[in-house]
Amino acid sequence: MTPGFITGEVSTSAGTIPKISTTWSHRDVWNTIKVRWSVGRMKYRVAPGLYAVGSPGPASHVFVTANFKLTFDHVRRALAGIDAWLLVLDTKGVNVWCAAGKGTFSTKELASRISLTGLEKIVSHHKVIVPQLGAVGISAHEVKNQTGFTVIYGPVMAEDIVAFINAGLKATKKMRTVEFPLRERLKLVPVELANGGSYLLLVPALFLILSGLNPKGYSLDLAFNDGLKAIFNLLIAYVAGCALAPVLLPWIPFRRFSLKGLATGLVAALALLCFGFLGQYVIGIIAWFLMIGALASFTAMTFTGTSTFTSLSGVQKEMKTALPAQIGMAALGIILWIVSKFILL
Repeated sequence: MTPGFITGEVSTSAGTIPKISTTWSHRDVWNTIKVRWSVGRMKYRVAPGLYAVGSPGPASHVFVTANFKLTFDHVRRALAGIDAWLLVLDTKGVNVWCAAGKGTFSTKELASRISLTGLEKIVSHHKVIVPQLGAVGISAHEVKNQTGFTVIYGPVMAEDIVAFINAGLKATKKMRTVEFPLRERLKLVPVELANGGSYLLLVPALFLILSGLNPKGYSLDLAFNDGLKAIFNLLIAYVAGCALAPVLLPWIPFRRFSLKGLATGLVAALALLCFGFLGQYVIGIIAWFLMIGALASFTAMTFTGTSTFTSLSGVQKEMKTALPAQIGMAALGIILWIVSKFILL
C-alpha cells in the first residue's frame, strides 16, 4: 500500500523517485497526536531512501533526515515551496538527535544510502545537507572520502531551512543554538506520562490492597478510604516528576534531573500534607515524603533522554548514582508505610 504522503514520481537517470507532499493530511495530524502519547511510537517510521519534494533537478539541494515519521513529516512540511531531494536514513524509527547518539544516524549509513540510491547520478553538485543535531554521528571528511559528497551542516530546527537556503546555506548563530523552550518541553510530557501506563495500574492496585492492613487484621473500609488517598498521592508524585519538573525546568536550582524531580516531589508532598492526604502520624508522613520524593525523582530523571539539557554520558553518570538512592528511598518509604499501619506514632 502506497503511503498517503506520496503523490507521484519523478524520473531520474537512477530511476524513478517517489514524490512527496509537504502538507499534512488529517491522518498525519491524528497519528502525530497518538505518537505524542506514545501510541505506536516505536513503529512510526517511513521507508529509508530518496524522496522528491516539488520538481527537483540535478542542481537541487539534498537534505538528510531520519526515518522516524514525525521527524520526516516536520522536514517535508518545512520544505514547502522548495524543489529539493530528501534522503532518509534508516535510523530504526528513531529521531535524528537520538539516532546520532545511538549510532544509527551515522557516517556508515549516510555513505551506504548515497550509494544505494545512486545519488551521484541524480545531482551534479555532490553535496548533502545534514541537520546539526545529527552532526555527532556524521564525520564529514569520511563521507567525502567514501562517497565524494561534501557534508554541509544545516540548522537545528527544520523550520529554519528556508532561511538557511536564502542565506546561501549559511547558518546564523540563532540557527545553531539549541533551545528547549516551554512549548517544546510540553510536547514531551504526554510521552513521559504514557510510558508509565502499566505501573499506573499495578502499583496503585497494590497500595489499595495494602491500605486495608491494621492492628486488628484487615479492613475493606480502610482499604477503600486510605487506598484512594494512597492512589492520589502516587498520582501527584508521578505528575510532579514527569510534568511539573519539566515545566519548571529552568527555574529549579539543580543541574541533575533527579534532584529537580526530588525538589518538585517534596513540594508536592508538603502540599499533600497541608491538605491531610499523608495521614496524621509521623511514621506515615515520613514514609510518604520518601516515596513521593523517590517516585518524582525517578520520573523526572527519565526525562533526560528526551531533553537537550544533558549528554549521553551525563545521563549514564547521573543514573549510576541516583538510581540506588531512589530505590533506597522508595524501599524505606514502603517499609515505614506498612509499619505505620500497625504502629500509630
